[in-house]
Amino acid sequence: MESPGDDFSMHLRRAYLSMHRRANAYFARHGLTADQYVVLTALADRGEITQQDLVRCLHSDPNTVRAILLRLVALGLVERKPHATDGRAWAVSLTQKGVTTQRLLWEFNEDFQRELEGLFEPAELQAFLAYLGRVTRAMGTVGRRADARTPPA
Repeated sequence: MESPGDDFSMHLRRAYLSMHRRANAYFARHGLTADQYVVLTALADRGEITQQDLVRCLHSDPNTVRAILLRLVALGLVERKPHATDGRAWAVSLTQKGVTTQRLLWEFNEDFQRELEGLFEPAELQAFLAYLGRVTRAMGTVGRRADARTPPA
């Protein structure tokens, strides 16, 4: 019999939180959070982007991304301005300080990624990433159930 907290979603949650805490501890030394670093990296990869497109590419919610962006703007790492052609949209991009900061922290991220990937054999890693992708796709639509069966009582 399964004990409380040993279901699939709790395993995912524990793994994510363990990884996230470790990354946060590192980034805190540089005055940032792991989530802020993720936003910096998404902007480094994409250049100027609308705030809504950033929300979509991060698989996050608008309020969370907005709060992170406002903090990064206050730190001088991101510029947030009205979009040139869409008056309802915000355009966001890295400042030169943001580019420099993201590049500085990139090395830690590369080492961290190698450490995580090293937990698996190459075939295991490929399968694991495919499984995570399956979960992401299945859970990605609000209100949609991956399995229409009635849950057990």
